[in-house]
Amino acid sequence: MKALFRPLLFACLLLILPACKADGQTVKTYGYKVEEVLPHDAGSYTQGLFFENGVLFESAGQYGQSSFRQVDLKSGRVERRIDFDRKYFVEGSCVLNGRLYILTWQEHECFVYDFKTWQKLGSHRYQGEGWGLTTDGQQLIMSNGTSEITFRDPQTFQVKRSITVTLRGQKVLYLNELEYIKGEIWANVYGTDQIVRIDPATGFVKGVINLKGILPAQYRTAGIDVLNGIAFEPGSGAVYVTGKYWPKMYRITLVEKK
Repeated sequence: MKALFRPLLFACLLLILPACKADGQTVKTYGYKVEEVLPHDAGSYTQGLFFENGVLFESAGQYGQSSFRQVDLKSGRVERRIDFDRKYFVEGSCVLNGRLYILTWQEHECFVYDFKTWQKLGSHRYQGEGWGLTTDGQQLIMSNGTSEITFRDPQTFQVKRSITVTLRGQKVLYLNELEYIKGEIWANVYGTDQIVRIDPATGFVKGVINLKGILPAQYRTAGIDVLNGIAFEPGSGAVYVTGKYWPKMYRITLVEKK
């Protein structure tokens, strides 16, 4: 099961090194500063995290536990939710043109809802696994756990184009939760404490964010899982991150490493 999987290759692949030239571009490296600590539902296996009109939404996975939630940012309280049949393992989610899209992991189905009413409108089939989902305001952007990101038509869910994500000439595997931020795709790398900032035109990684240690040791119980969840609030420009079954969510700013 995905919850138990731990990739090992990133100990050598995503080394945090000074800014260097790769793929013809400079790769910048970042640390972080915690600006605010907020409560997060420790029962949520976080898969998708995003803001829409200043309100926080989250999709949560696991068979028998999958849901989509509207969340109060300050309290972490779930204000509204959709629960899914236990045969579905829900993954990433996003909103585009008044429609809510919710991926499933291995069920090859993307659910589509009217975002205002949360009434189900239908679904789309796709090949391979579903992991992360975001949008640039025109198309849907999807990861599948590999180094590939696909750009999809929101009406048909057909692939319009794809990119292979590379860092220092190497493919970056296990791309997970996605967020589109100011012309870049930010992606959690599953099983690591790192986020990569991707050029959507080329797939080149422009920056690597190291979030090691953001969840303090006192919260790291046996039930705690990996970092996952990036949400950008356009109104304030704030970035929030959390993880699977984490009791906290963090508003952060980046600190560039020289």
